[in-house]
Amino acid sequence: MRATMKSFRVRLIAFGIFVVVILLLAGGVFVVQAQAQATPQQPVPFPHVNMVQSGIPCLFCHADAIRSPTAGIPSVEKCMGCHKFIATNTPAIQKVADYYQRGQPIPWVRVNRLPRFVYFSHQVHVVAGALNCERCHGDVGRMTEFQPVARMTMGWCLNCHNAQPEADRLKDCVVCHR
Repeated sequence: MRATMKSFRVRLIAFGIFVVVILLLAGGVFVVQAQAQATPQQPVPFPHVNMVQSGIPCLFCHADAIRSPTAGIPSVEKCMGCHKFIATNTPAIQKVADYYQRGQPIPWVRVNRLPRFVYFSHQVHVVAGALNCERCHGDVGRMTEFQPVARMTMGWCLNCHNAQPEADRLKDCVVCHR
């Protein structure tokens, strides 16, 4: 009887530990997913809507998207190329000018992040794939604050790859995992 009771307690404790571990893992996944969708605080507010309403295309500031894997962030010098003359008295542009005068880049915080084991090239998607920026980033032209609009998961990418004319080739693992 005593051995049976001890065995029962051991199993009960093991089950309790198992439940706690599962809850901690589930909580961790929830926190990571919530952070992936959170909009980080940027050092300078940047309403993309103002740029788009002024007729400035995405590729003016993110020109690397057509020639490299990353879209790139414009240098503070590029920003000041226009903002030496435009909206110079606004607090946001004055912050940009401060970075420029100190010779420092603006420390923008990355919004979209893929795992390190995923290869993604803006050039391939924008040039060869002829996809527009909104396809993945949403209607940035209406955003006062850039925010992620999709969880860029493998399933999300595969849904798009499946809809392409060369779907079979695009589903080969080495296309994205190098």
